[in-house]
Amino acid sequence: MLRVMDKTKPALTDRNFPTAEEEVQAQAAPSRYGGKGSAYSLAFTDSEFLLREELRPVRMQLELLKPEMIQQELGIESTIVIFGSARILPPEVAAQRLSEAGTDARAVRAAQMQVQMSRYYDEARRFAAIVTERSCTLDTPIYVVTGGGPGIMEAGNRGAHEVGGKSIGLNIVLPHEQEPNPYITPELCFQFHYFALRKMHFVMRSIALVCFPGGFGTLDELFETLTLVQTGKSRARPILLFGREFWSRLINFDLLIETGMIHAADVGLFKFVETAEDAWYCLAEHYGFDLPATLTGPFAEDI
Repeated sequence: MLRVMDKTKPALTDRNFPTAEEEVQAQAAPSRYGGKGSAYSLAFTDSEFLLREELRPVRMQLELLKPEMIQQELGIESTIVIFGSARILPPEVAAQRLSEAGTDARAVRAAQMQVQMSRYYDEARRFAAIVTERSCTLDTPIYVVTGGGPGIMEAGNRGAHEVGGKSIGLNIVLPHEQEPNPYITPELCFQFHYFALRKMHFVMRSIALVCFPGGFGTLDELFETLTLVQTGKSRARPILLFGREFWSRLINFDLLIETGMIHAADVGLFKFVETAEDAWYCLAEHYGFDLPATLTGPFAEDI
């Protein structure tokens, strides 16, 4: 006959030691040895200690672990990275800037260029919506991840948000303040100090890299990924460049081949695309998705 366990007695699986949280609570009472930065403070609660120069390796490990553990807990396995300029405006904002440019020729030319480039905002927004809506039927949904700021990053998070999906923002502390855009899923809005750790998180789960026109930051991420794939340090995955004219003028790939700086086959590491649908079909072809590119959700009526 089985005995009923006496719940007043310890279970076999009870902890042998208190948790770190319990230890902190036990230390809550003031002590004459305590105080900010004191030797008596528990090391893992002492911010002054953790911010010392010698603790950089520990801080880097923490910055790797926190986003990793949160994404694991939320079941995020596959992402698509959207890079592009923070300076590309939504079309309606660009149109307003043009109307306010007045008669100053330089201001008018700058505003006209902003209007021209704003089409990429719409394409990023549409592409993120397609990825989010269409991948929800897969065994492993695909989440859009951006740098978390304005411009193309905002468009990516916005597109996912508008079809009811979650998306990730990997923000970074900069000399000029960067405010996370309002479309990032709150529990997936991260902040980094180290560019290197942020770049690792961009590629760790990514099944594709999608680059819209951008500046130094976009080029940094693009060439980082191209180099990882070219050297075999990372598996091959679709690398899509939106806007052939922009990228062909910006980077003379033919010169790199002619001078022997890259192999002719290296230009096969990426593809040019012009529309969100083009980009989705490239992904569908690469991974064998038998899914249409046409949107059926509310986002299709918005644009």
